[in-house]
Amino acid sequence: QVQLVESGGGSVQAGGSLRLSCAASEYTYSRSCMGWFRQAPGKEREGVAAIYTRGNITNYADSVKGRFTISQDNAKNTVYLQMSSLTPEDTAMYYCAAAPGMALCPVVGSAYNYWGQGTQVTVSS
Repeated sequence: QVQLVESGGGSVQAGGSLRLSCAASEYTYSRSCMGWFRQAPGKEREGVAAIYTRGNITNYADSVKGRFTISQDNAKNTVYLQMSSLTPEDTAMYYCAAAPGMALCPVVGSAYNYWGQGTQVTVSS
């Protein structure tokens, strides 16, 4: 059964931090590429970060490099997104997604075929 459940969103002031979680069903987690994406109102979906869960290989969008960290807990079938130094431009709905495994998982949404419902992140100035 395909299931992705995001949590951890909320409101934070600029400069603050949040950690998002994505709990996956075992079947979904086994797809091996887990990614985080975001979409702000009126904007296109943007890739944020991805991880190859079988090899802990990560990939980041340039806009978040050095601020966001994606990580995994295989025992819990969970992927995390630690976000630091948040700015109002990071305000968006954040989605978790899964795809068949590739050694370097892309941060391109079209590569992913399983999606969660999203969790809202709001950063105030």
